[in-house]
Parts: sequence; C-alpha cells; structure tokens
Amino acid sequence: MSTLVALVIPLLVLVGMVVVLGLGCAVHRRPALTAPITVAIAGAAVLIAVITTLMSVTG
Repeated sequence: MSTLVALVIPLLVLVGMVVVLGLGCAVHRRPALTAPITVAIAGAAVLIAVITTLMSVTG
C-alpha cells in the first residue's frame, strides 16, 4: 500500500464519519424526514462500501 493510499483512507474514514454524524443530526432535528438511525446506518453502509472498493482496487 502506497503512502498516499495510507493517508487518503483514514481521511476518507474521518470525512465519512462526519457526514454520517451530520446526517444523523440533521434528521434528528427534522423527524419528518425519516428515522435518524436509519439514515446514519445507510450513510455508514455507503462509507464501508466505498472503503472496501478502494481497498480492493489498491490492494
């Protein structure tokens, strides 16, 4: 694994976590949108899919 990939993946994880938390907070403030836990889990699933794809391409 190159140094660039070793730096990009943790940054991607951090950004993804911020996005998931942001989605959860936004939906929590507006309950009419949908259940906050469902949105946060969906965001986490997308993050895991992106990281898995990057790992399989670079590894």
